[in-house]
Amino acid sequence: MAVRSHLRRFTLAALVALSFPAAAANEARYTDSGPEPLLARVFDKIEQNRWEAALQETETLLKAYPNFRLGHLIKGDLLLARTKPLKSFGEGGGPAAQEKIADLREEALARLRAYKSKPTADNVPRYLLQLRPDQKHAVVVDTQKARLYLYQNDNGTPRFVADYYISHGKLGADKLREGDKKTPIGVYHVTASLPRQKLTDFYGSGAFPISYPNEWDKRMGRNGHGIWLHGTPSDTFSRPPKASDGCVVLANQDLDALSKSLQVGLTPVIISNNIEWLSLDDWQSERKSLLDMIDEWRRDWESLDTDRYGNHYSAKFAADGQNQRQWIDHKRKVNAGKSWIKIATQNISMFRNPGKEEYVVVTFEQDYKSSNLSNVMKKRQYWIKEDGRWKIVYEGSA
Repeated sequence: MAVRSHLRRFTLAALVALSFPAAAANEARYTDSGPEPLLARVFDKIEQNRWEAALQETETLLKAYPNFRLGHLIKGDLLLARTKPLKSFGEGGGPAAQEKIADLREEALARLRAYKSKPTADNVPRYLLQLRPDQKHAVVVDTQKARLYLYQNDNGTPRFVADYYISHGKLGADKLREGDKKTPIGVYHVTASLPRQKLTDFYGSGAFPISYPNEWDKRMGRNGHGIWLHGTPSDTFSRPPKASDGCVVLANQDLDALSKSLQVGLTPVIISNNIEWLSLDDWQSERKSLLDMIDEWRRDWESLDTDRYGNHYSAKFAADGQNQRQWIDHKRKVNAGKSWIKIATQNISMFRNPGKEEYVVVTFEQDYKSSNLSNVMKKRQYWIKEDGRWKIVYEGSA
């Protein structure tokens, strides 16, 4: 018996009418990973009123991903629709499972929307301003789309590699405090790799802690700990878009694929609520402007003109227990004992904050030489916009 056409009423309304061209589901992409291509084909067949073909595509989906709960729910609907009219998505799951069905519906929407709106090659996330040469990849998370994007460092230009469905905090993003069940927004780095053997099954195939809270979070009074990228329990393929206590959660196979690109202490993880994209031309322009700003700071330091050097520091500056005035007074005393200074900055990375607060995180290797002292250190600065000009609000060792 053929699946009845009234199935279209709820499936298309809930899942396929996403304001994207239906043809997009049939376009092959070298970056495709996970069940999205197969899932898109299922709904493409439903949209075409090809119900039995949709059922066959669902069988293919489940053969590839046996514990994909969304696929099982769709199959149940398609089978039930052979015998009676269906009035809602997930009716095959029964009235007692409506909360889980709502979660699966949100997952389907998130997966299909992201699949049909992949980033183009001529647009990059605004936040990846500069990757240092040894940072081979960067991770950018979009909590609104429940998606993680992986970028490769192609001689300084970020190139899109792959994207993965993710779950994030139950109560959304913009974490403020311990236990608020939100995912932080900001610029972070991978700090460790925890293998499956050191974790409970809840974390799946592994975990990668990130550096929340960073220096900016601490300055803003945010707290909490234990924000990780991690996998799912062995009996769970994926979780709903909002399901974690703040971590970013991937399917185990996706985490395993991603883990090959993660470098402890190096890979940036930038978490945004909604990615802002730039054309490559605009990205290059903004990147050059910020690099020129850093070089001007370096040259003004070399000049031994403390007032010029001090103009680069915000009135809100605070580091090492010193405010702006104390910091500049200290530098003035140091400079008085020197006849020359030479500063070299190497391996610069620059990442713009994706949140409401406008700042840029700059990390570099500083080679300092002067008439009476020389040293090399890894430095991190936070720059903010103040009176229309970028200024340093925090500076310290990285």
